[in-house]
Amino acid sequence: MHGATAPSHPRPAARPPVLPQLLFFPAAALYAATVLPWSVLSMTGLLAGPGSLSSGPGHAHEMLLGYALAVVAGHQLPPRPLPRVLLLFGSWALARAAFVAWPGIAASILDAVFIAALGMHVAPRLFRAAKKLRNQALPGVLAGLCAAGIAYESAASLGGAATPSIVTAVVLLLAALMLFMGGRIIAPAAAGQFHRQGRSLAARVQPRIEGSLMLAMAVAVLAAVVPPLETLMRAACAVAAVLAMVRLLRWRLWACRRRADLLCLGAGYGWLALGLGAIAVAGAGSGRAAALHVVTVGALGTLTFNVMGAAMLRRLRLDPADEPLLAWGTVAIGAATVARVAAAHAPAFRVELLVVSAACWTAAFLALSWLMAWCLLSPGPRRQDDGAW
Repeated sequence: MHGATAPSHPRPAARPPVLPQLLFFPAAALYAATVLPWSVLSMTGLLAGPGSLSSGPGHAHEMLLGYALAVVAGHQLPPRPLPRVLLLFGSWALARAAFVAWPGIAASILDAVFIAALGMHVAPRLFRAAKKLRNQALPGVLAGLCAAGIAYESAASLGGAATPSIVTAVVLLLAALMLFMGGRIIAPAAAGQFHRQGRSLAARVQPRIEGSLMLAMAVAVLAAVVPPLETLMRAACAVAAVLAMVRLLRWRLWACRRRADLLCLGAGYGWLALGLGAIAVAGAGSGRAAALHVVTVGALGTLTFNVMGAAMLRRLRLDPADEPLLAWGTVAIGAATVARVAAAHAPAFRVELLVVSAACWTAAFLALSWLMAWCLLSPGPRRQDDGAW
């Protein structure tokens, strides 16, 4: 008929965006459970391993730029179309494979590409979203972390290994990130629990302490890359350690009834304060290495373990407070931290203590990998904001 319109064909529904954590978190947990302890055992000579993993610099590289940045990507990247998520994840996985199997300039370039892509996806968006000056600390730390990661790769490709000052700066940037995000995760959760108990928590984010923490950590990072400013770096870490411990105590997590998950996060924040204090008092050498491991094994291990586990449980609308595996894993990571620090101060038992540390760490992250697999494959109800997967 004249004037009739042709029948329209419905367009296929666009695939919903996907949370990158659905790839990055399980991969990070499995990588932590296998490659990192493999590196430790290969350094002791108890297990054969590639040369890239059989040294302290190689182990630090994969702990900081392999594991830690995978968790940062999973936590900070917003939902994205599946092809883009696969591209980002693929660049991380390819860089890991290249570092283990074909270390050299090609592996460094691949890692730098991933780090640059991560920075471009998270920092500009967060800078635009931050309305308050203190909230710009998060994108500032993330941008600094990515810049330090690229500098780390450049130093490694040119000189064979990153300098201790760059490694320390990367650890301190990760510590700053944990100080900021720990407050934004723990404080509201604790306040909500106090409210349910008919009480109130006045000390929540504690913006003045948070601002002072970020300022102290900025000084520490800048001083870390200038060896003559070693004393200033240690003083800034000491200030940050005291502020972090005061902030943690003011949350009064021990008064949150039946909230083992909050106590686990508090344990990670406590390791962070202890680690910064240890950096402040430890000189160069094995003492400094042990102090850095308090931050990377104790704080980074505990906080990322609990954040990843809780995120996967909440995806199934499950309460992390009811999952005993998180508490047991926190205890195991704590034991791994104590054994690793003891290995630096008891050379006669170094190998045995490193094996204990690796075993405790592996047990925790294997359990987390199993939990994540169960959460991903479970047919239970899921949140509707993370896309179809």
